Amino acid sequence: MKFLYADTQDYVDPEYDFINDRNAPGRKRYWDDQYAHEMMTPAPYDGLLVSMSAVRPAIGVSNSKVRYSTAEQHRFLREGARKFLRLDEQTFKNTMVMGDCGAFAYVDHPTPAYTPGDVVDFYTDGGFTHGCSPDHIIFNCDSSNPPAESQPEDTIYRYNITLENAREFLRLTNEAGRTFEPLGAVQGWSPKSMAASAKSLEDMGYRYLAIGGLVPLKVEQIHEVLREIRKAIKAETNIHLLGFAKAEKIHEFTNYGITSFDSTSPLIRAFKDAKANYYLENSTNKLDYYTAIRIPQAIENSRLMQGIKRGTLNTEELQRSEAIALKTLRNYDKGLADYDTTINALTDYLRLTLSGSTMSSAELDKEVAKCIRLITPTLIDKPWKKCKCSICQSAGVETIIFRASNRNKRRGFHNLGVYHRHLQRTLENARNDLSI
Repeated sequence: MKFLYADTQDYVDPEYDFINDRNAPGRKRYWDDQYAHEMMTPAPYDGLLVSMSAVRPAIGVSNSKVRYSTAEQHRFLREGARKFLRLDEQTFKNTMVMGDCGAFAYVDHPTPAYTPGDVVDFYTDGGFTHGCSPDHIIFNCDSSNPPAESQPEDTIYRYNITLENAREFLRLTNEAGRTFEPLGAVQGWSPKSMAASAKSLEDMGYRYLAIGGLVPLKVEQIHEVLREIRKAIKAETNIHLLGFAKAEKIHEFTNYGITSFDSTSPLIRAFKDAKANYYLENSTNKLDYYTAIRIPQAIENSRLMQGIKRGTLNTEELQRSEAIALKTLRNYDKGLADYDTTINALTDYLRLTLSGSTMSSAELDKEVAKCIRLITPTLIDKPWKKCKCSICQSAGVETIIFRASNRNKRRGFHNLGVYHRHLQRTLENARNDLSI
């Protein structure tokens, strides 16, 4: 089972100055930056997935979370995905580069944003190794398996156009000489309708299926979908899970013959989760999660800047408290400050940053207490010192500080590496269990 990271233009400045919080002199975005697979050995994933909606936005499609500039679009198509993503070295010769349409970007449109011909051209021009047929997302998945007659007209249209597109996509791919491996996209309003779609795609000639619409589903619903699909198709037909947001539950899905899946979860949680920002695998092959220590930039954080403009926060006081918090945490990392001194410095800055909000005194006390409770295990365990990955070894305590993208994304890269190793060990354990 291969783990693909869905590209969201995540790269960092390898020469970033953490002490002065600034990029290397003359640094040029992208050109001087590095992807996770450039900073970490081995690479923290088995491949990258790139959405067409990010690289070549369709007219009227404006809600893609990732958007390449015009110059980046041209360079991507001119050089190919592998070179643009810096996967063209011999080290990455077996790394998958998969494409999909990015159907979430046009989910509110009545029709798909791209034709099968558009998509085949994009995958061919971009030099992808794998590419999914253009689909139209169906969000609701009813476990009671209602008949097609009970579904809205739009749902049936989305189901049918996804299959029609897949048929034409496969025909065009075969005509072009199969420069990439085609995946048939599966959509449906229920487990059984998705299984019927999968069977139809297999009958068309697909040997690799991409299961869509999984992002909003609960774990048990995904199990129901995969059980029905596996009953309907051949054992040797490959399955890819598109946007598998339940990546931490992957150990539950080792019995479905899944070939690959993509997820952004390990990286995104580094800076969007309220608690689980830093991954660490423990001795029982499970993941422990730690809360990152928030020390926002005093005069660059948008929320704090608003407080300064309103007059509820003082610039000099913020900067002074911020500097103390950073210095004390770094000293704690070096063994030059004790726990109480460190927690007090962090609490002082946290309380100050929150004082510019509209919450009452009691609410502020409650919020501070909650934050301190969350970071206490982080301070006590010092997980960044236990990790041997290149990110933690080079950035040290900076990895655990929740503060702008160069730290937050590094922590995300670390999470990808931990998760990748966790997946490999999970699969190894599953194979060992089968052999007993």
